Amino acid sequence: MLLKNANILVVDDDTDVLTAMRLLLKSKVNDVVVEKNPGNIVSLIRNTKFDIIILDMNFNGLINTGNEGIYWLNKIKEINKDVSVILITAYGDLDLAIRSLKEGASDFLVKPWENSKLIESITDIINKKKSNTLKKVTASITRHEILGESHIMNDVFLKIKKIAPTDANILILGENGTGKDLIAKAIHDNSLRKDKPFIKVDVGSLTSTLFESELFGYKKGAFTDAKHDRPGRFESADGGTLFLDEIGNISLQQQAKLLTVLQNRKVTPLGSNKDIAINIRLICATNSNIEFLADETNFRKDLIYRINTVEIIVPPLRDRDKDVILLAKHFINVYAEKYLKSSFKLDDGFIEKLKNYYFPGNVRELQYALERAVIMADSDNLYKEDLVFSPIEKRSNTIIGNSDLKLETIEKNAILKVIEKNNGNISKSAKELGITRTALYRRLNKYGL
Repeated sequence: MLLKNANILVVDDDTDVLTAMRLLLKSKVNDVVVEKNPGNIVSLIRNTKFDIIILDMNFNGLINTGNEGIYWLNKIKEINKDVSVILITAYGDLDLAIRSLKEGASDFLVKPWENSKLIESITDIINKKKSNTLKKVTASITRHEILGESHIMNDVFLKIKKIAPTDANILILGENGTGKDLIAKAIHDNSLRKDKPFIKVDVGSLTSTLFESELFGYKKGAFTDAKHDRPGRFESADGGTLFLDEIGNISLQQQAKLLTVLQNRKVTPLGSNKDIAINIRLICATNSNIEFLADETNFRKDLIYRINTVEIIVPPLRDRDKDVILLAKHFINVYAEKYLKSSFKLDDGFIEKLKNYYFPGNVRELQYALERAVIMADSDNLYKEDLVFSPIEKRSNTIIGNSDLKLETIEKNAILKVIEKNNGNISKSAKELGITRTALYRRLNKYGL
């Protein structure tokens, strides 16, 4: 987290202190809330997420023991143990300072404070929070930029954690723009091969001529432009992970050649009669569904079994519930920093528009829409008018025409059938359909059911 993204609550019964704090901090952080009555602390922190609370230790008391401050410190920690608290007092009592730090305060400052020291204390706390967050993520799995708190994404993270340390071949399925390449990288970085190469190849874009030379390598003179030896991607990934993206787009002839290499664990470069042993972990990805791959006119079943020891299905963004807003805030912060803009506040209409959009282009479409919104915004507030979705996706939906209507009819009828079977129980119906309750409610609303 950056200092400019922090939200701070200041609680003190001295109006002059509150004014001074607000003037000092308002240009340096995202938001400053000031409160004179400590009795309002509980409702404030339950309704708003604060990163730091600056708390006075004495409120209208004749005896300045600091007990009030300790009381409210403990109350804050009961509600939110992760919020950081800086205690301030007009009395520089060393014992009181030690006691407050033992009770969980992050720092202890004496009035009148030095502005530079207060800013330094806040900055140190923010940096420590950032460091601790990174350590927590690393302790479980390294996710890179995979953000998600939804139930369906937690299932994906759990699967990554289980399969990453193994050498099992993985098939990643999902629509375009869902982040299949990030999942592949996360698997590699949490594997025993993480210190070895991670090589990505978009095999769907390789012509039949390039397929062998790119994957298996070639010797000098193997063909007209082969002016020197070149190792293939299999050889370059030796000891590490080879990620073959868009595997569903390769021809049956290419599939046969790939299968031979995977069975023998050897490659033969073009222009050579000498085999090279390979030691790789294979991850493949495709936007094709499993029914397409299971059709032997499209894909060899023996190859599917080779590449699909375990499969991971990356859900479309429309099925990820609250992740839409989580991702949106992340991308807005990223692009605000990239384009040297201040932090943005999201208008209710902006949030509602995000929640109601179908996102045919998934996370990639969300990312580009928010980059545009940040660039074009005229103020520090983002309104629904600032959110413009890609006309490319809209056109592709129009082109589908009647076929799309038939698919919608099938989905609508399936939903009705399952809900009727479960006597209207939405939770059971969602589970049977393989989606979340929120995703099912969204479809019910879509079809007017």
